[in-house]
Amino acid sequence: MTLAAVKQPPAADRVYTHVKQGVLDRSYEGGTLLTEGELAEAVGVSRTPVREALLRLEAEGLIKLYPKKGALVLPVSAQEIADVVETRLLVEEHAARKAVPAPPALIARLERLLAQQQEQAAAGDLAAVAVTDRCFHAEIVRSGGNDILSRLYDQLRDRQLRMGVAVMHSHPDRIAKNLDEHEEILDALRSGDAEAAVAVVHRHVGWFSHLARGEVR
Repeated sequence: MTLAAVKQPPAADRVYTHVKQGVLDRSYEGGTLLTEGELAEAVGVSRTPVREALLRLEAEGLIKLYPKKGALVLPVSAQEIADVVETRLLVEEHAARKAVPAPPALIARLERLLAQQQEQAAAGDLAAVAVTDRCFHAEIVRSGGNDILSRLYDQLRDRQLRMGVAVMHSHPDRIAKNLDEHEEILDALRSGDAEAAVAVVHRHVGWFSHLARGEVR
């Protein structure tokens, strides 16, 4: 098959993916004003699909459109952090408790993800670290076999990634602590200690609530 025969995604989808990825990995930081012309040139499309993509992103709460000016990338708000933390604690503490006794396949997947995250951290790839961090927690949630709960958790994905990258940039010391806490969660699951796993998850996820209050630890 030739390259010409490979069908590209629709133009609006390409713009949507480009901008969304930029917002999540902080290539487009909160407070950045994006113009239709700049985005059209960056992706190689006309302005019409850019408008369509920006409307989708505004509906997701990532940007705010200003007629004749452009699209403002919205910063992560304190309320958003608090809401995400509250939801994560409800889901992940339940999932950690339900994951015990942890099947060998789950332990193996978590070990691989932790090793991958350690390699990414050593390479300084913060965006990749955030993605793998999120996958580590999602594996535990999915292990419970509750599809509705897993879908609910998946809806937090973009917000988790954006918050994760932001935290690693502003508090680089948290990267090593996050890895240590992942190891603690894994140890608790290996030993079959549900309450220890829940306690580490509470401390690990709950730390983000200090950001919402403007505190730093």
